[in-house]
Amino acid sequence: MKLILSRKGFDSAAGGVPSPILPDGRLIALPIPDERSVIPYGEITHQGEPLGPLVSDLTRDRVAPGTGAHLDPDLLSDSLPRRPGWRPLFGQMGQAQSHLRNQGVGAGDLFLFFGLFRRVERGANGWAFVRDARPCHVLWGWMQVAGTLPLGDAMPEGVEWAHDHPHCQRLDAPHNVLHLASSRLTIAGRDTGLPGAGIFPRDAARLHLTAAGAGKVSAWELPRWFHPGEGRAPLSYHADPRRWRRHFDRVELQAVARGQEFVLDTEQYPEALPWVRELIAGASAAGDGSSGNGEAG
Repeated sequence: MKLILSRKGFDSAAGGVPSPILPDGRLIALPIPDERSVIPYGEITHQGEPLGPLVSDLTRDRVAPGTGAHLDPDLLSDSLPRRPGWRPLFGQMGQAQSHLRNQGVGAGDLFLFFGLFRRVERGANGWAFVRDARPCHVLWGWMQVAGTLPLGDAMPEGVEWAHDHPHCQRLDAPHNVLHLASSRLTIAGRDTGLPGAGIFPRDAARLHLTAAGAGKVSAWELPRWFHPGEGRAPLSYHADPRRWRRHFDRVELQAVARGQEFVLDTEQYPEALPWVRELIAGASAAGDGSSGNGEAG
């Protein structure tokens, strides 16, 4: 199984601000703006929170509720009204998809989605970032791949439920695909009883990639087994040994500033399997972060 750390959501380049951590700890991953999308922010809810006011307040109206949203990955059935047959899915294209293909990513592999987050509060003028809260990279969702559907000049038959997805508005894009979610999470050939896709509903220290007190969000602190020594291939895009510093119980990584998909081969890092299972099991214990039953309608 390949494990992919996948950067998704608002940041300083796309959207212009971090995604919010609400006062009650809910992680609200804001999809980036997309002028081709047929899904406006004003129609999306995330964990019961409407996205229209959030994007408007936090960007100071640079992103309006009527702006198209690139809702991808699309993990929760209740984010929008759904067509019959809906299931969680994630689209990728261009260079990022070429990297996934070259890394051999496909059925059975697992995406862990992360993004830039910062705490917010609601005042008299709406939502605003907490002044002394620092932004950080946080894991916010997961999806195991059941299969991959190439998108060409026309939409394939049998996936009418996906026609509103942002990647279905880009049939002219190179290497454009949809990764479809598994209904159940399988690790090492065993059904874990956990959903194949979902979100981590609330902020928790175990979800933070950025080291506590770090001056840069790209200064990560990871479990010690992530270190690429002893002949193991490193997390993709992180082959420079100067990026890594190993300690007794952890490893520091200076993550690259660019890039969306960072791939790790769990055959070389078997310690990743119980780690990721524990993360996803923790999401179920923290609240309903699953995608539902994988279908709508």
